[in-house]
Amino acid sequence: MAAISFASALGIHEQALYLRSHRAEVLGNNLANVDTPNFKARDVDFSALLDQAGSQSMGKPQRTDARHMTLAANDGDGDLLYTTPSQPSIDGNTVEEHREMARFAKNSMDYEASLYFLNAKFKGLQTAISGQ
Repeated sequence: MAAISFASALGIHEQALYLRSHRAEVLGNNLANVDTPNFKARDVDFSALLDQAGSQSMGKPQRTDARHMTLAANDGDGDLLYTTPSQPSIDGNTVEEHREMARFAKNSMDYEASLYFLNAKFKGLQTAISGQ
């Protein structure tokens, strides 16, 4: 009998949930700094990060020994991009509150959808395990 691989059983939804949570933090930080002079709004390229997370879990080269070289360095902010405002403010702040709020709301709905799909996966696994 083969062991259950959670990575294959849950699909990409686990990574999507984590990335949506990370994006919510970034967008929330933008909204918190809407009145801070010279603050530069940031965002993440969700699709690119999800593709990267999916390719890593699908068998792309991974570091299996501490002596192996890494493929790319990640300084923690490597996934953050600067947003380009349609109307920059005089004080140098690039946060456009209405756009950030819309992005935050859409990300929240997408987070809920990922959570729903992940919950459905767990219910399916539970049904399979219990044999009902």
